[in-house]
Amino acid sequence: MVYPDLQSFVEALESAGQLKRITTAVDPVLEITEITDRVSKSPAAGDAPPPNTDPVHGQLGGHGLLFENVTGSSMPLAINLYGSYERMRMALGCDSFEAVADRVRDLIKPQMPTTLLAKMKKLPDLVKLAGFGPKSVKTGICQQVTHTDDANLNDLPIMQCWPEDGGRYITFAGVYTVALDTGVKNVGMYRVQLFEPKLMAVHWHMHHDGAAHFRKYAARGEPMPVAIVFGGEPVLPYAATCPLPPDVSELLFAGFLNGGGIELVKCKTIDMEVPANAEIVIEGLVDPAEKLLEGPFGDHTGFYSLADHYPAFRVTAITHRRDPIYPSTIVGKPPQEDYYLGKATERIFLPLLKMAMPDVLDYSLPMYGAFHNCAFIKIRKEYPMQARRVMSAIWGAGQMSFTKLIIVVDEHVNVHDEHEVMFHVGANWDPRRDTMMVDGPLDILDHASPYCGSGAKMGIDATRKIPGEGLIREWPAEIEMCESIKQLVSGRWQEYGL
Repeated sequence: MVYPDLQSFVEALESAGQLKRITTAVDPVLEITEITDRVSKSPAAGDAPPPNTDPVHGQLGGHGLLFENVTGSSMPLAINLYGSYERMRMALGCDSFEAVADRVRDLIKPQMPTTLLAKMKKLPDLVKLAGFGPKSVKTGICQQVTHTDDANLNDLPIMQCWPEDGGRYITFAGVYTVALDTGVKNVGMYRVQLFEPKLMAVHWHMHHDGAAHFRKYAARGEPMPVAIVFGGEPVLPYAATCPLPPDVSELLFAGFLNGGGIELVKCKTIDMEVPANAEIVIEGLVDPAEKLLEGPFGDHTGFYSLADHYPAFRVTAITHRRDPIYPSTIVGKPPQEDYYLGKATERIFLPLLKMAMPDVLDYSLPMYGAFHNCAFIKIRKEYPMQARRVMSAIWGAGQMSFTKLIIVVDEHVNVHDEHEVMFHVGANWDPRRDTMMVDGPLDILDHASPYCGSGAKMGIDATRKIPGEGLIREWPAEIEMCESIKQLVSGRWQEYGL
């Protein structure tokens, strides 16, 4: 089942026992973070990790939370709505991530280009043909109330998550931009720091599409229209986090996930369209001539990202539906909501990764890797140095190029069981023979790299070695019980009284 807006999703979560309401007065500065952090690391509400996901951390996530009495604002604040496997499946309207992955594979399969980028470039045409493109409408609930001269960001329950944060931050909204040359719409989930009632700073990394759009406007010396959108169809926050190529619109992909085009309405003060079913929309202009010192910010790496100068965003209007809900999230040591958003992407985009790299059977991005530090890759090994070929391909694949550590294992290893992976590292890896070191781009948030955004990456070949890979002595067989005895014991298990 798909939900038309945030409030219907909240109601569905509550009916499913996945949401708790908090009526006690709470402070958006630090207090909500501490509450939510404890909940996100507590047992999941009626949840169980699905197949091909982390069997340990999938048991966590607690409940979604709706804070109805937030100090300084009349708006309730929703958080941790996506913070478990079950809630992620509900948000995407699916019974399993694999079901969505199958739809993606079927969408791409009729077209057989040779690279992942070429396959993704086919999405706009295919999605439009399927009727999933966005649709312009004249009115939307997101504009039931409009503030222009009286617009005031302090009316929103904007949170400060961690003690050393530079201030209060918007953390769970889509930042909408349009490419100056192509007109392609982009939706990114970037943090935005509050400075004054009509002034913020937008933090986007140099690798992100929003930053690329901004550079084109800056080259012309023109302010760039930007809309910051809260809520709407529950698929929108997920689509905003997907690693799509620059010319594939998140709105198209969201329509595909939603089973119908996202309705868009024209903004009041800027040349931009936004989801008609959104809760709140902040309209404004990003000035290429004005920068603000943004940060520090407690990030998903578990450390504070340092302060730096980012473009100033000046508000021209705030619109919202009557009685809106303000969605937010905390970013910090996992698991948080972003862990489950990332795990959904891991599963949904597996068919595309396998199409581009047929050697890959499965992969996992373990929680402690914070999505850019570590990847476990499973292959069916057929020739010498195949693991190194796969490492090189991954380091050339979009946002996976930021992966700092890649571990490649054989096809019988469960990449979702980190202990099993590390067992085969210890058993099969010779540090001198089986290690590949390269230099290249890294995630901007990686504070361990010697330079901002670049440094070293390492690949570990933890597969069984074969001739042509420096194998000198005989490789032993791995211990495993014969299948007939396994079946015998399984069939007689109750007889043993164990």
